[in-house]
Amino acid sequence: MQAINNFKAELLLLAVAIIWGTSYGFTKEALLYVSVPAFLALRFLLTFLLLSPALIADLTRGLGQDLPAAGMTGLILFSIFLAEVYGVAHTSAANAAFLISLCVIITPLLEWLVYRQYPGQRMFILAAACLFGVYLLTQNAEQPFSLQLNLGDSLMLLAALLRASMGIATKKLMQGRKLSSLSLTATQAGVVGFGALLVLFWQQQGLAISLPKDRHFWLVMLYLVLFCSIFAFFAMNYGLRHTTPTRVALLTGSEPAWGALFAVLYLGEHLVWYQWLGGLLIVAASLYTVLPEKLAAKQFA
Repeated sequence: MQAINNFKAELLLLAVAIIWGTSYGFTKEALLYVSVPAFLALRFLLTFLLLSPALIADLTRGLGQDLPAAGMTGLILFSIFLAEVYGVAHTSAANAAFLISLCVIITPLLEWLVYRQYPGQRMFILAAACLFGVYLLTQNAEQPFSLQLNLGDSLMLLAALLRASMGIATKKLMQGRKLSSLSLTATQAGVVGFGALLVLFWQQQGLAISLPKDRHFWLVMLYLVLFCSIFAFFAMNYGLRHTTPTRVALLTGSEPAWGALFAVLYLGEHLVWYQWLGGLLIVAASLYTVLPEKLAAKQFA
């Protein structure tokens, strides 16, 4: 039974990689209509409303004692999305998708610090390959091979660090708790949504939001809510209960490949050859880490 649950979790996590890869392009489109905090408030309050029946059901079962721990993971998620969405607004969708994949390398390093388990020599080799890939990817086409990160790139790197922390914190905080994955997702969405409302109030000195009337915006928002929020975060929370944070990060390691492909095909973004090489290095490092330990050891022997 456990093996079946693990296999189901891994399939869901691979689907998350594809769906999240498309989210950067759609987020850039949505930000043409609304500000970052307004976008986050709309997306996650809608998610919270749709999932609230599951949360209410768990609360009536007497699981309210699990809410503070779930709320803590929501605060981390809120920090991730502030960095991520502001990052997407200031860099390309392709760069954003590639840079966020650094969490694949950061996660096992953080697990080493938290659980005192050495990740092995190959993890450090892959981390070096990943960092070189980031260097190539973030080069300016007009002035290539100068060490520089724009604001959006820096925010995406911060989001990668926070995302790696999120997996470990969720695993640790929710261990042994009975709150369902749907209720956990609802709680996290509520924290992000109401947190975004506070930021919006602080920015505008009021909550007057002019809702877009364009049909395309609401179709994009519907996709982001149903697939990139409800399905993806449910799958992530489910996966974290059936495998390790490192495994979750590795299984979603193909996300940047889908994100870059989507950005090029759908948004018409352009990458020069060395940016593609940098992105491929990041993806290759991410995918190589999923090789069985014995097979990987032979490669480095």
